[in-house]
Amino acid sequence: MSASPGSFQDLVEPIVEIGPGVGANFRYLAPGSHVIAVEPNPHLHEGLRAAADKHGLELDPRTVLGERLDVEDASAGSVITTLVLCTVTNPEAALGEVHRVARPGGRSAVLEHVVDPDRTLTRRVQRVVARPWTWVFERCSWERDLAPLINQTVFSEVDKQHTQLRSPFVPANPQIAGTAIK
Repeated sequence: MSASPGSFQDLVEPIVEIGPGVGANFRYLAPGSHVIAVEPNPHLHEGLRAAADKHGLELDPRTVLGERLDVEDASAGSVITTLVLCTVTNPEAALGEVHRVARPGGRSAVLEHVVDPDRTLTRRVQRVVARPWTWVFERCSWERDLAPLINQTVFSEVDKQHTQLRSPFVPANPQIAGTAIK
């Protein structure tokens, strides 16, 4: 299974999503799913509630950081991180929390920015615009090499693929997508 939006239908409850913003991923979850939304920005909670209502989800919003989840050990059936590890202060701690809260056999679905290899045009662009990029995109540091960190989490199976998001605004944005099973 890869971390494509279609695969979110297979996630087991309760689902913990770290940094859901206003619930962009909620449209991919099965109606009736119980979602613990770890969103430290309380101003986004109204949008989260609206998205949960629209998609028929049971929502439990939490105003904490991804590095210190207020979720019990081994209690989550699934954990989602999408484009959030680039913004947390300590991605190692956040991934440690993902592992801590996932129960045995639990899944982690990941879609994250990664740094492009050295000596590529994209890597040069990443270096040049790194600081203003963090100002505009809520502390997003697309210069983090998250792939090795995700590999270092203690999951029994990791299935990931490298992708490139292309858009008129960002001609190439390297990412990894995948799942891990605890």
